[in-house]
Amino acid sequence: MPAAFSRATALAAKARTHWSHFKSRLLLKYALSYIVIFLVPLTGVTIFVYENAVSNLRSEIEQSNVNQLNQVKMTIDGLMSDLYDIASKISYDEHLTPYMVNHPYHSREAISSLANYTAYSGIVEDLFLFYHGSDNIFSYQGMTDAGYLFNRVYRYQNWDSNELLKALNEAKQPFIRPAEEVTVYSRQERLLTLLIPIKPNDPYPYGAVMYMLRESELTGVMDSILNRFAGSSFMISPAGEILTQSTNGKSLSGESLMSLSGLEPGIHSIELDGEQNSVVVVKSSENGWGYVTTMPTYQFFERVAHIQTLIMLVFAITVVTGIVAAMILAKRQYHPIKSLVEFASLQSGGEAVKIRNEWEWISQTIHDYNARVNWQEPFVRNQCLMLLLKHGKPDDPEIERMVRESGLERTDSEAAYFSAVLAWEDAPGDDAQHPDQLLLQELLSQVEFPALNARVYGVEFSVRDRFALMISLPAEPPEALHRLVLQVIDAIKVMVMDHSHAFPHIGVGTLYNNIASVNQSFVEASTALENRVSGSKERITFFEQLHTLKTANEETFWLSRKSVLKLEQSLKQGNETVALPMIAGMIEEIKQEQLTVPVLRLICYDLLNTLLRTAADLRMNQEFGSINSFTSFETLEEFELKMVSLASRICQQVQRNTETGQPSLIDDIVMYVEQNFADYTLSLEHIALKFSVSTSYLSRSFKEKTQVNFSQYIWQLRVNKAMRLLVTTNDPLQIIIESVGYLDAPNFIRKFKKETGLTPGQYRKQSSGGSFAEA
Repeated sequence: MPAAFSRATALAAKARTHWSHFKSRLLLKYALSYIVIFLVPLTGVTIFVYENAVSNLRSEIEQSNVNQLNQVKMTIDGLMSDLYDIASKISYDEHLTPYMVNHPYHSREAISSLANYTAYSGIVEDLFLFYHGSDNIFSYQGMTDAGYLFNRVYRYQNWDSNELLKALNEAKQPFIRPAEEVTVYSRQERLLTLLIPIKPNDPYPYGAVMYMLRESELTGVMDSILNRFAGSSFMISPAGEILTQSTNGKSLSGESLMSLSGLEPGIHSIELDGEQNSVVVVKSSENGWGYVTTMPTYQFFERVAHIQTLIMLVFAITVVTGIVAAMILAKRQYHPIKSLVEFASLQSGGEAVKIRNEWEWISQTIHDYNARVNWQEPFVRNQCLMLLLKHGKPDDPEIERMVRESGLERTDSEAAYFSAVLAWEDAPGDDAQHPDQLLLQELLSQVEFPALNARVYGVEFSVRDRFALMISLPAEPPEALHRLVLQVIDAIKVMVMDHSHAFPHIGVGTLYNNIASVNQSFVEASTALENRVSGSKERITFFEQLHTLKTANEETFWLSRKSVLKLEQSLKQGNETVALPMIAGMIEEIKQEQLTVPVLRLICYDLLNTLLRTAADLRMNQEFGSINSFTSFETLEEFELKMVSLASRICQQVQRNTETGQPSLIDDIVMYVEQNFADYTLSLEHIALKFSVSTSYLSRSFKEKTQVNFSQYIWQLRVNKAMRLLVTTNDPLQIIIESVGYLDAPNFIRKFKKETGLTPGQYRKQSSGGSFAEA
């Protein structure tokens, strides 16, 4: 009892001490005025934010539905276009004429040909070929009586076989029948029926191609694109019939479905079966089909319920914080340092402990924040540099901003850029890189030569033992720029000799006054490197110094050797961005010359030989079976189209060789991801760019290797590291989230809770209490 009485007395004394600070009327007036000034705008802002949150969320969801429906439209239009193409090919197939399919000897070949077309599309249940006036119908399985087929094998629930045969005989325009139950032998399947007369667009067709399409495949396409969509989706024919539907929740009545078919494209708010719905409509210009989604309006408010709770929680916390702050500000006359402390607290995630004086705390918080930004900067710069060197500057405002902020593009109103490539072909060692080479790559990744006002940025190229540089210079007259290029290369040479025992070969590209053309300079530098003089002691080769072809007399015209070498190099790299404009430029150059037809053909054959030589190196033997088609052309435009097509195939083959020629490639990519998953710029596209593979190949191979897709793998690495840091460190949550490669903290917390069932704070608390083992 005496001890309890002593504690109560001490608490009372402490309360009297705190009250003594606020018993002044002036301080109370300050406190009340600050509270009123604080609460009035806060209340108004809170109401405004909530109202806007509901409105904006609805707009975002509806616009998202529009975008997704447009994607559905493009996907299904593509599938339908494929079916029309198949019908067109069938109509022109010499093996599928009425004579051939009915011929006792050639009918087997015709059926085999039809089987090839059947396998073209995954949404087709079956494909039939019917000729007017015939009792027979053909499929990949053979020929059968049409009446027997639709009375015994395929029995429609609402379509009599006689009506079906009448439609086959009389169809002059493409016709689609909505999905209905069809008995296929003994099983039930919902199928759509598409009739396309052959020949398509012929006013007097002589037959029809009949597709039986699985409704589940079409709705599967819609559901996969409309991911997590909470409403219903429909496909509507131009005649207003519901072709397919995917319903989440209760189905709509026939009257409501009829009202959907008359809506114009756009976003509508209408009543369906007594409920207000948000309806999004998109129509195809290809076939007139309508794509519709419906969502009851109350679902919008269900989605913002958590926002309402969050806003009220934030409001309550802010009010309490504001009252406390108002009292402190009243006592200290709103000392400016308090605002800075609150700002620093926010920047550190609200979990910092004041163990130093306030100025030191603010300074350290800003320093830590800046260090995190600087830590991410090299990753961003390397990705942007790789993109510039391989594809030039893309027409994307976000990437342009990243290029500027990473320092790759000079802020000067005018500047010049060129590329160089270093190759350590004589580097010692078997598999490991030489330490000198690694040191040089680190030094050259970012270096400035102030005396020359030149900046050098480097990145490891996908080719083994090669390092690519981009050098930027201030705008100068041509003579001065030429001297600057030589001085910069000399400076790089001195740096290499100071830090390495093995001097690499260096290829130097042409100088351009636009950073968008640096990919051209990169190809030229690679060309110079590939075409250096064998056995020469000079290890630096300039593209401009490559010898041009000398002609017998001044009136003879040939393509310059530099252009041919640059084209060859772009093809070897699989760089369509450079190769195709090079071909167009060469053809245009030929057009400008007044040449006789024999000389013109010789020059064209010279260009063709360049492409075929590269194709031969890639073992594209199939191209040599088409030499006659390449050499037969009447105009330069026709020749250019053939060369562009051949160049595209060569570049695609280079990419395939890259993907299949390295058995350990996918292992290297997985290792790279595990080492760099904390880089917030890491993406499927960036890795495909770095390793010179296609995104489709990377996505497919990555999933085969890891059994999960790329984004799931990245997320698992990040969440596992975050869980370890939560248990083993006292770092604020914001720092942990950023250190694992996430910038959107609320999104991370939401996904973390979905993954573990706990928020990060709850996970840390339970782990420290022993509910989880430390990892």
